[in-house]
Amino acid sequence: MSLRTRTSLRLTAATVGAVLLATGCNAAAKNDDAGKGAKGKAFTLVTPDPVAQNEFLKLAVTGVKAAAKAQGGSQKVFQSSDNDSRQQNVASAVDSAPDVIALVGFEFADIVAQQAESHPEQQFLLVDACTKKTYENVTCAVFREHEAVYLAGAEAGLLTKSKKVGAVDVLDTPQFRRYSEPFEAGAEKVRPGVTSRTLFVGGQSPFNDAARAKDQAATLASGGADQVMAAAAGGNTGVFQAAKGKGFQAYGVDANQCVGNPGVVVDNVLKKTDVAVEKGIAQILDGKGGTTVSYGLKEGGMSLTGLEPGVADSGCLIAKPANKDVLKRVEKLREAIVAGKLTVDDPAA
Repeated sequence: MSLRTRTSLRLTAATVGAVLLATGCNAAAKNDDAGKGAKGKAFTLVTPDPVAQNEFLKLAVTGVKAAAKAQGGSQKVFQSSDNDSRQQNVASAVDSAPDVIALVGFEFADIVAQQAESHPEQQFLLVDACTKKTYENVTCAVFREHEAVYLAGAEAGLLTKSKKVGAVDVLDTPQFRRYSEPFEAGAEKVRPGVTSRTLFVGGQSPFNDAARAKDQAATLASGGADQVMAAAAGGNTGVFQAAKGKGFQAYGVDANQCVGNPGVVVDNVLKKTDVAVEKGIAQILDGKGGTTVSYGLKEGGMSLTGLEPGVADSGCLIAKPANKDVLKRVEKLREAIVAGKLTVDDPAA
């Protein structure tokens, strides 16, 4: 499956039930610096879930704020809670006719397709997903997750004591194998002879089954894996619980999951939605919209917490002084990928 149709591993906020949201044109629009006599360009961001403590979505908010500042304009954020509020928020955004409407997540693919056809003059930026059909007024920003997963795998290969690593993945499909196969490849690159095993959550709720993810992670640990990629979306909490109980180390996705899981998470595969939103808006304003842009290590769209500024305060195990040499090795691999000297195979290609 191509990047244009793959599903996101976005982690939904754990505090959804505690957030009060209205729907329609008043759908808890967090109106930061918006309107009120502001001149310049106007941008609206629509999120699929409440932002709350969801670091992935908070980055997108940072991106739209940066775009507004760069253009001397204004921005609004409409937070959704379910499919109905998503549709109503997008309709409300279209009614206000901003220069660009940015949306994050596969949940908006069909909604954007409908609105793009009905409102060809409105520019849309769809992040971490894309419409099945190409529209001149829809720009898509997708990510090469496999590049950063490869680097996380390299860390695992350098840190494993058992020479066994593993991954808990949501589904056995090419797009989700981006979070497991490159992990194995990265480990083998730096530590020949390392073996790897991937187990899948599957079932009726593969994206939010913490109990099943925990069981699969425990199985990997029983088989000797001491470094495990947690790619179980909302079920990652189960993987981290297993790590704490079984004594193995884990790797998070999309945002920094070290803070909420102290002593368990080595590093995180970061998807920089702020970069995609800010650059995507600039691209549209430059008259280069209607295309799909892929963000990887080179574009700054993918990274690891360990390679970002402020890693010392991240709470991640990779920040320990003893892992300084590990990060140096990983930085060299990143440089090789960015320079085109090292190509990471894409399972979804």
